[in-house]
Formats: sequence, structure tokens, C-alpha cells
Amino acid sequence: MVGEQHGARDIILEERSGIIKKIPDTHRSYDALQYPLLFWQGEDGYHFELRQRNPMTGLPQSKKISAMQFYAYRMMKRSTEFNILLRSNALFHQFIVDMYAKIESERLLYLRLNQRTLRVEQYAHLRDAVMNDGNVADIGQLIILPSIFTGDPRHMHERTQDAMTYVKNYGRPDLFITFTCNPNWTEIQQELFVG
Repeated sequence: MVGEQHGARDIILEERSGIIKKIPDTHRSYDALQYPLLFWQGEDGYHFELRQRNPMTGLPQSKKISAMQFYAYRMMKRSTEFNILLRSNALFHQFIVDMYAKIESERLLYLRLNQRTLRVEQYAHLRDAVMNDGNVADIGQLIILPSIFTGDPRHMHERTQDAMTYVKNYGRPDLFITFTCNPNWTEIQQELFVG
């Protein structure tokens, strides 16, 4: 990102021996160190080598688990076990935002390290824009995000084009439907925790 400085989200520890140790946000102990009230037993968090397990044998398989899968599993409500995350109110919200930033940084790191695999030289429109602008001195390190990356201007442009195509083919929308519900409905009350 041109002109923007981003600091690391590492945790820095001083061991009893006096040695300084950095724990990056991709380390398995990051979650327990960042949120000791939520992970008071020191459970492992997400890391790059986390693999799926065979439900029958319990042995690890070759397929890796993504950070999004891991945290989605951690945030699931289950009737058989107590989930402290879902009962932590504001700390839960902070945890969600922090883990979202962790997932996005993992995705961006993958895109930065795999530019050749993604064949970024094939982006004709971007190449034309650079040639027409002529000033490549302020570009910095060129990292091209694919249009599927949410929030990228090309992603937004594609969604706008899709919406225009729907209007062109099916006409302007003529209904705007809203729905209001009562939070005291039994269906909603059954899904809430006691208290």
C-alpha cells in the first residue's frame, strides 16, 4: 500500500533469562497471550500448519484448516459445551475484530507471496493504466489484488457492473421489502442465553 506504514501485531515477551521473544499473530500461542481471560487454559490458537483430523481415527489429514474455518468453529454455539467467547460481551467483539484483521492479513500475505502463481502480469487493464499514466516512480512495490478480494476497487467495480446488468436484463427494481420483528418473540427468546 503506497505511502502507508503498518506496524506488526506481534506480542513481545521477555523471558526469565532476559531474552526478548517476538510472538507473531500467526503463532499458535497468540490468542492465549493476547486474550488471557478468554483462553485461561492456554489453548492453542490458529497457526499455518493446523490440519483437519479424520473423525473416525483422530489422525491428522493432509488438508489444512484456514483461519476463517478455525475461528468460525470456535464461535459456534453448541448446546453440549460452554463457550466462554459467546458470553464475553465487549471482549468478544474485540476478539472478533482482531481475528478478522488476522484473517485479512493472512490473505494479503498469501497474495503478496504468490504474485507469480496468480499471474498478475496478465492484468491487461492495469498494465494499460500504468503505461498511460507514465509515472511509475510513486507506485512502490507492485502487489496486485485479484478482483475477488473483498473491498478492492476492482471487486466493487465488478459488483456494480453485475448490478447494472441485472437492471438492464430485468428492469428497475420496484419493491423494497423491509421486515420488523419483536425481540420478545418466543423464537428469538429461545436462541438467547439465560439473562
